Formats: sequence, C-alpha cells, structure tokens
Amino acid sequence: MVLEKVKVILSEQFDVEEDNISADTDIQDDLGADSLDVVDLLMSIEDEFEIEIPDEDVETVKTVGQLVAYIESKV
Repeated sequence: MVLEKVKVILSEQFDVEEDNISADTDIQDDLGADSLDVVDLLMSIEDEFEIEIPDEDVETVKTVGQLVAYIESKV
C-alpha cells in the first residue's frame, strides 16, 4: 500500500507513468529529480503519511524502495 501511494505521488510530481516506477527506481537518476524536486517530494510524502523526515535522513534515501522502507519504519 505504501509503494502504491508513493508511486502515485512520484508519477504526479515527475510526470511519469506509475507502471514505469518500481522499488529499484532511482529518484535522482531515473526520475531526474534535482534537490528542489526532492524537497517537494519529501513535503508531499510528509503530508500524505503524516510523518516528519529529518534532513539527515534524506541523504540515505536514493531509490523508491528505500523511500518505502523508510516510510514503513515511521508509520
């Protein structure tokens, strides 16, 4: 369920089909996210899942799968 919600957010934010997003998708390399995109993404994630993501944790999240695992550990 978390992966599906994340895929919806990513597809809307990066104008990519949900079917093209997997757990192995690299947020910066595959989706072309720059630092501002990542900030926007994290704000959307925080709102959707009602969690707070500290800046130091952002550095550890590179792929969609890592993002999903991080969210699941916080909710």
